[in-house]
Amino acid sequence: MSRKHAAESAFQSVEADLIELSRWMYENPELGYEEHESSKRLSDYLAANGFDVEYPTGGLETAFSATVGTTGPRVVICCEYDALPKVGHACGHNIIATAALGAGIGVAGLVDELGIRVTVLGTPAEEGGGGKVDLIMAGAFEDAAAAMMVHPAPDDQLDPSFQAREGFVVEYHGRDSHAAAAPEKGINALDAFVLAYNGIAVLRQSFVERDTVHGIIDHGGDASNIIPSHTRSTWGVRSGTHERLMELVPKVKACWEAAATATGCRVEISSTGHPYTNMINNPVMTALYAANSVALGRPMPTEAETQFDGGSSDMGNVSQVVPSIHPMLALDCGDATNHQPEFADHTVGPSGELAIRDGALAMAYTIIDMAEQSVWDRL
Repeated sequence: MSRKHAAESAFQSVEADLIELSRWMYENPELGYEEHESSKRLSDYLAANGFDVEYPTGGLETAFSATVGTTGPRVVICCEYDALPKVGHACGHNIIATAALGAGIGVAGLVDELGIRVTVLGTPAEEGGGGKVDLIMAGAFEDAAAAMMVHPAPDDQLDPSFQAREGFVVEYHGRDSHAAAAPEKGINALDAFVLAYNGIAVLRQSFVERDTVHGIIDHGGDASNIIPSHTRSTWGVRSGTHERLMELVPKVKACWEAAATATGCRVEISSTGHPYTNMINNPVMTALYAANSVALGRPMPTEAETQFDGGSSDMGNVSQVVPSIHPMLALDCGDATNHQPEFADHTVGPSGELAIRDGALAMAYTIIDMAEQSVWDRL
């Protein structure tokens, strides 16, 4: 039996469990840094399948590291499992997690003869916070030769580059007053937010391709007859590269600050979570994954051939320090897209189950090829 057939057999032995685990995650979503039950179930399952598990790890309560093999280059398979507020696993992290487990278990019995180590790394809070950045700083990737993961999407895509991203909270502080009897005695913090929002709308005419700014108002006041003395809003600023993001952020901040000056409010601007960088897809790993995915019946178009080029991921930060890939796997989800509840529903349908299988096996086969071809010096 070839090594790839052995990996497929090992995956098939746990496939039903992984599908069941994916559905459990769909039914029990947990937000970033709060994935206590998900991380425990995932790490326990790896321990039961022969992995040496450290849980928690990296100074994070919901991170884990599960390794097989004792010598040789180490490949890290990143495992995400946080969900989104309100819409649950509408980004398909239940598929990401179970495909990561499937890939790890697929190659677990082969690591000694391949002369490698494989770590399934549980990485919390991709949707906000950046658990992978925490783990980079904690040394979780220091001796890694390569890293990989897969992600569900409306379309297959081999090499997404993602957007660099930075998050902010903006608060305006004014003065309360009676909105009808003495509005002139107030300082309207809601006006400041509105001016900032419209200032950014005007700024958009100078955006270059892949610049995006989006925000929500978390607190706009307390009663309609009180001049609002405090507003709070949350923002994401993105661009195609980290370098361009560093040009865009000061322009956006100027809009927030100008609104404070115009209304007489005081503004507080604070960063949220870790900044995310754009993704660098390693060409050697990308080519191997593409060939293996074709062999599984899933041809993978490149980013240049598809329309899906938005979004951000802390996997971009990993790719800056370790050779990495992050293919996207299509679900048969009609008009639904990531971060919609309808997309979450499709993660537990037939195409979601197929994505677990195709993602797990393509990653496992790619790891086998990397070891058999000894590509480590070419990454």
